[in-house]
Amino acid sequence: MEEFYAFTMLLSIATFTVSSTMTPGPNNIMLLSSGLTFGYKRTIPHILGVTLGFSLMVLLVGLGFGIIFEKFPVVLKVLKVVGIAYLFWMAYKIATSKGSMNIKEKSKPFSFIQAALFQWVNPKGWIMSLTSISIFVSSKEDSITQVLIISLIFLLSGMLSTNTWAIGGVALKRFIKDESHVRKFNIIMAILLIASVIPFIFE
Repeated sequence: MEEFYAFTMLLSIATFTVSSTMTPGPNNIMLLSSGLTFGYKRTIPHILGVTLGFSLMVLLVGLGFGIIFEKFPVVLKVLKVVGIAYLFWMAYKIATSKGSMNIKEKSKPFSFIQAALFQWVNPKGWIMSLTSISIFVSSKEDSITQVLIISLIFLLSGMLSTNTWAIGGVALKRFIKDESHVRKFNIIMAILLIASVIPFIFE
């Protein structure tokens, strides 16, 4: 019975992580734009930063970092405001990018550190990590093991998600070769990025 419960729990965690990481959000929208603008190779640090950065975030929240937000909810509110403001700034940068087809003229893609640090101001990231820990950590005695498992599954689903969205951006290059089309695409991505933030503003 315990083995069946463990299997169903793993299946539930996998379903939650895949569905939450694959859906459109700030990370995926920026990866799609980066894949189109900079290509897959130059987007790899961004991919790794998102994947490893978020998995580490889930791990730290599960190991007790989340208690800070329970005792000091104002900290979470401040992070939420900072994160939303940063995402609006990112949307502006994406919308106003020149869309040059010459790589040398383009702005730089996210570095590994930038992408990893971004997870800590990403509202969707906080909700995903806090929700997953609160739902799937079911035993105090085995909490560390369960947190490690959740973090590992997020790592695997994150690799799938980030690569899918970045490669999707690269694939769009076949259809978007004109610089004006790149600019229009980036404006659409900026609008979607803002749209992905709106639910967190009014929650």
